[in-house]
Amino acid sequence: MSKYAEPWAATLSGLKQRLEEKTMEKVFEIYIKTTPERLWEAITDSERRRYNFGVGVETDWTPGSRYEGVHPMAPGPLLEGENLEVDPPRRLVQSFTALWSEDAKAEGTSRVTWEIEAVGDSCRLTVIHDQPREGANAELYGGWPQILSGLKTLLETGESLTTPARSAMGKARKRLSKRREVRAPDILTNERG
Repeated sequence: MSKYAEPWAATLSGLKQRLEEKTMEKVFEIYIKTTPERLWEAITDSERRRYNFGVGVETDWTPGSRYEGVHPMAPGPLLEGENLEVDPPRRLVQSFTALWSEDAKAEGTSRVTWEIEAVGDSCRLTVIHDQPREGANAELYGGWPQILSGLKTLLETGESLTTPARSAMGKARKRLSKRREVRAPDILTNERG
């Protein structure tokens, strides 16, 4: 093969491989009455991430930087990845690895793209979750409707959306707090004894 044909052959080989891989693409679109700047801030400000099941994202939001999704009640990160493209307030592309369960971890890394477009006095937010394997566990992408509805509610009303998942998390948080209260004296007793 000539030195001129080699790059073309490599490109075609890579394209063939990508086309043959069985992956999915999930697209979610929502309209939110806000500005692109406010929407970007809500997506990237860890303190305002209460719409996302209480998960905040720790990162410096620069291209190539790592991020972790954390929750105060979780023993470790719930998700992680890399900020692949950061173009405020229009586009954010991230690799995405779910860590919240063994089934989710087994799915490996996928990609999430956030696209913000001003439409009159509102924004169209399109979230594209792609590159999970064909038939991936719905746990990987099934929370997007609640996350986006929570984001819309937060930006339009200033309040958190009450959903079955949020209610269940609140109950779990209360149970965990009660366990800590009950166990704290036992820990102190054991340390003294």
